[in-house]
Amino acid sequence: MQYRVLGRTGITVSRLCFGALTIGPLQANLPLAEGAGVIRKALEAGVNFIDTAELYGTYPYIREALRDFGREVVVVSKCYAYTGQGMRESVEKALKLIGRDYIDVFMLHEQESLLTIKGHWEAIEYLLEAREKGLVRAIGVSTHHVQGVLGAAAVPEIDVIHPLLNMAGIGIRGGTAQDMLQAIRKAFNAGKGIYAMKALGGGHLLSRSEEALNYILSIPELASVAVGMSSRDEVDYNTRLFSGQTVPSSLEAKVARRPRRLCIEEWCPGCGECVKRCTSGAISLSGGKAVADMAKCTLCGYCGSVCPEFCIKVI
Repeated sequence: MQYRVLGRTGITVSRLCFGALTIGPLQANLPLAEGAGVIRKALEAGVNFIDTAELYGTYPYIREALRDFGREVVVVSKCYAYTGQGMRESVEKALKLIGRDYIDVFMLHEQESLLTIKGHWEAIEYLLEAREKGLVRAIGVSTHHVQGVLGAAAVPEIDVIHPLLNMAGIGIRGGTAQDMLQAIRKAFNAGKGIYAMKALGGGHLLSRSEEALNYILSIPELASVAVGMSSRDEVDYNTRLFSGQTVPSSLEAKVARRPRRLCIEEWCPGCGECVKRCTSGAISLSGGKAVADMAKCTLCGYCGSVCPEFCIKVI
């Protein structure tokens, strides 16, 4: 496994970051022991970087995976808090449920621009205090927006940026893949640590996965790439690929990825909460029910988190 330093934070991370969204309740919803076992296999293969969020509901998996693990592991979490008290509660929740004295990086989740970052400034002020106290090591933002990256690049207090990037530009808001890449380069030159998400475009690039991953790994400004994994075979496949090893054809066959989709059950009440929540503009109401445009959907599953009837899931 290869490793890089995350910007100016002094934090060393593996090129492959374990994206914890896929094992949790918004997606695969694996039993605790099984999900923790998937993470643990990645750690044993050299991955030292885990990406999660309060929304994902995966803190217990990470706690179990880290139990009695002898090497240092970098954990990133994020939340939507915009007040100091709200951010304090989110950080304390993460510390308690993961069972650690500190979180390596804590982020503002899904920022759109400098304006939205400034709108969350009270939360950032708390994170600055937490960084001084050693409760967090670095402060960051995640974003699907070109302007989100540019906005974060202009804020000295922000250490790390987690942008959406793939070769086709799927899910990028406010520009193309090239626009996002230019913004990332500007942020990198400003000293920000950067690790990417959605290299496979939420599954849209599965048929071109080798090309898509080679593209993302060729970008020198990226310290790491978060990849969702929900099986031990997927971990084996990705750790080999990111380490430059040959992937046996037998393993390729085992992890032959079937395209996933967003499933909206018949009992959808058409309340529209998912429409408001979707940042990709992929969900609309038709005939009194929610419908998904899979050409736009990045399969994040966030829409399911606001469904009052639990009728949305990624399958």
